[in-house]
Amino acid sequence: MEQTGIDDSELDGQAESRSAMVPDTSHGERLDRFLTRLAPEFSRSHLQSLIERGLVLVDGLAVRQASRRLKAALPVTVTLELPEESRAFVPQAMDLSVVYEDDHLLVVDKPAGLVVHPAAGHWTGTLLNGLLARDPVFAQLPRAGIVHRLDKDTSGLMVVARSLPAMTALVRDIAARTVRRRYLALVHGRVSAEPFSIDAPIGRDPSARVRMAVVAGGKPARTDVERVAVRGAISALRCALHTGRTHQIRVHLASLGHPLVADAVYGGAPALGMTRQALHATELGFSHPVDARPMRFQCPPPADLAQAWQAVLVD
Repeated sequence: MEQTGIDDSELDGQAESRSAMVPDTSHGERLDRFLTRLAPEFSRSHLQSLIERGLVLVDGLAVRQASRRLKAALPVTVTLELPEESRAFVPQAMDLSVVYEDDHLLVVDKPAGLVVHPAAGHWTGTLLNGLLARDPVFAQLPRAGIVHRLDKDTSGLMVVARSLPAMTALVRDIAARTVRRRYLALVHGRVSAEPFSIDAPIGRDPSARVRMAVVAGGKPARTDVERVAVRGAISALRCALHTGRTHQIRVHLASLGHPLVADAVYGGAPALGMTRQALHATELGFSHPVDARPMRFQCPPPADLAQAWQAVLVD
């Protein structure tokens, strides 16, 4: 296949234009199949997405049907943009609120709205991207040293490993449930004044795959709950995690009819000025992964939750 406009170097993030004339042997061939030979380093599904976005020209005209049959001697040009996921591990400078740092670990105060790890829909602009830009050491570690996560709209404290020994030890301690994690939460309803524990397994919600739920056969999960104050139909809670299941506090409280304020996924509604889920990781405690020193960090909630929290505490 004769090609023109080809750059043999690896794509570096800049869109590359690649062209070829349709040979006689490809007359009648599907456009997407033809492109797999013109740009073999890309998946067929990605090439189909380029077609759908109008980035493929046949005889100078954009064609948006992957099944389009080609005619011999017509020129085909494709603008090769990288798949979004290929940018997932690219350093991106960002301001990180660092609470503590040494040669082995980093403790950050994650703002609400920041995704921790790249995933579909959020391949860039994540905490991982910021860590890679902060220090080359993170590029040498699995997941850039990330050993646990907070949901996008949950704010608060996270520990990140800066060395492989530290990462191994932190992962072990989290699995052994020796890492102390405390949260502040505002929920709908008047929660019992007596402290209690929610011990209920969590798994994927069979009726909505984007949610988690208390389900038989789910992974064991335990949350301790203490009511701090109640005002009207809103309760202020302190919650402690014994396990770290996806959406654990959100799911456990919603299962009792007390969804987090503004947590639309689990039935919460905006209140007291909160437009994101009212959850903040306020305390983090663990043994230093290398020298075993006791480490304890506390972090007040950001302005939106602090204001709402105080509104509940007012007599």
